[in-house]
Amino acid sequence: MAKTRNETMQENRAKLIAAARKAFAEKGYAAASMDELTADAGLTRGALYHNFGDKRGLLAAVVDQIDTEMAARAQQIGSRAGDDWQGLLAEGAAYIEMALNPEVQRIVLLDGPAVLGDPSQWPSQNNCLQVTKSTVERLTAQGILKPLDAEAAARLLSGAALNAALWIAASDDPQSVLPKAVEAFHALAAGLLLERS
Repeated sequence: MAKTRNETMQENRAKLIAAARKAFAEKGYAAASMDELTADAGLTRGALYHNFGDKRGLLAAVVDQIDTEMAARAQQIGSRAGDDWQGLLAEGAAYIEMALNPEVQRIVLLDGPAVLGDPSQWPSQNNCLQVTKSTVERLTAQGILKPLDAEAAARLLSGAALNAALWIAASDDPQSVLPKAVEAFHALAAGLLLERS
């Protein structure tokens, strides 16, 4: 059965994203050649421009894919933590720890912000923020967190995890930065706990 135009377009997008993900991880965004990348995907530059507009648009798609995978993995880790509070801490720590992954470091945490701008404005980060906001709302309703604005608390928690990951990625010694970043993230999050007398 022949593929529809839409199926072919989706397949081409997937091929280009996979080739770009490999090239950006190995060479970095600036050094990745669009001619090599499209050849690796078995497509033309025209397919790249048609699907993504330009190299920057392709990077945005790759960053969105990886960042979405990171968020899903962090949520999966958080869901195994036992309760919402431990889940929130585990999710944040997992996101921070993913900064040790070379692909995440180079594409999402170094090249992404340099080319695409403020990560807090990326669609994938907004999805993560909404999940954190829902968790904060549940924890507040359960009397575990202080009755603060849920969006404000979620933005600060998400921002703390993201900035910790950015710090690790830019560090000369990421392994030594990781435990300090996670410890500080936990301490900051604990400041949201409702004091019980």
